[in-house]
Amino acid sequence: GAAQTPFAERFRHLKGTKVKTVGEAFASFTAICGTPINALYKNMMTDIVGTTHLTVVNARFVRDPIWSLGMITALDLLLKNYPDVENRGKIVASLFEAVDLSEEDVRADAASMKEWIVGKSKDDVMAALVGEADSPFKSAVLSAKEDEYWMYSRFFGIGLVALMDEVGVEMNADDVYPVMEQWMKDGLGKSHFTACSDSDTYFKIKSKLDMMETMMKEIEIREKKRMAERLEEKAEAAIRKAERDAEMQKEIEAEASSTTTTTTTTTTKEETTA
Repeated sequence: GAAQTPFAERFRHLKGTKVKTVGEAFASFTAICGTPINALYKNMMTDIVGTTHLTVVNARFVRDPIWSLGMITALDLLLKNYPDVENRGKIVASLFEAVDLSEEDVRADAASMKEWIVGKSKDDVMAALVGEADSPFKSAVLSAKEDEYWMYSRFFGIGLVALMDEVGVEMNADDVYPVMEQWMKDGLGKSHFTACSDSDTYFKIKSKLDMMETMMKEIEIREKKRMAERLEEKAEAAIRKAERDAEMQKEIEAEASSTTTTTTTTTTKEETTA
């Protein structure tokens, strides 16, 4: 017979709902995007499409402003140095469409968070997470506290990291960990272990992207140097050609002048003899 647990009762109405697979979600993203992803970014985009899809199709998922801030923060970090600038926005828009999210709504939530956090401190954020202070996410945290099936996901943790950055927490794993523990455990009343692990992963990815940025800049510098060398070689070749052409023109003019002088001398001698 059907399960009679509170969890089953709560989500029974979703039974039989067709859900896209991760493969189908990525195929949808690829079709919508319509442009190849740079090889250096392909694995990361595959991961973010898959992770986001698995999050939003989970019956327990409820989007909130902290999660939205985390998603925008992650995308900004991932694509800030994407070499194909013209297609950067298209890639992001394709991701949102592929996972059935409204980019406009997510960005609006993230913007409200960025506006709210200005001038705030760690204690202010803590008070908001407890539910004692007004914030764009007050209703979300109060609901989460009462919901035993509340679902944590990676972008929520990254959203908290983004708030820490704004209130002056040093952006490294060692300094973020204790703040994340306090905010998740004492603020929300939820387990902090996955959030702390996700913050560690965030900084590892950030470090990898920083290295990639350095590498791409070095490649760009080398390419510019090679281009400058090629242009210099072309300029030198053009100068040498111009010098050769000028020298040849001088020889032609000198030969022409010599021929004219010889002809004139011969004609004069003939006239004198006559």
